[in-house]
Amino acid sequence: MSAVRLVVHGEVQGVFFRDSVRQEAESAGASGWVRNRSDGTVETHVEGSEEAVQAVVDFCGHGPSGARVERVEREDVEPESALGFEVR
Repeated sequence: MSAVRLVVHGEVQGVFFRDSVRQEAESAGASGWVRNRSDGTVETHVEGSEEAVQAVVDFCGHGPSGARVERVEREDVEPESALGFEVR
């Protein structure tokens, strides 16, 4: 089990970023959550197999078509035993 916390910077709010991350995570078989932060970034916690987590990390590097990702901060964290993937 692998788990990461990502903070995505750029034009990432108001472009369906959170729902797109949810769809990618569910497709990859990852669990966790995603939320907008007050500073304009999007934060997500993703856990699952290394392959599933990496698929979501890769997606967050570019996001959906309307997004403009400038950078992604990544931190390896402990799994939260999340069930499913939640948009907060």
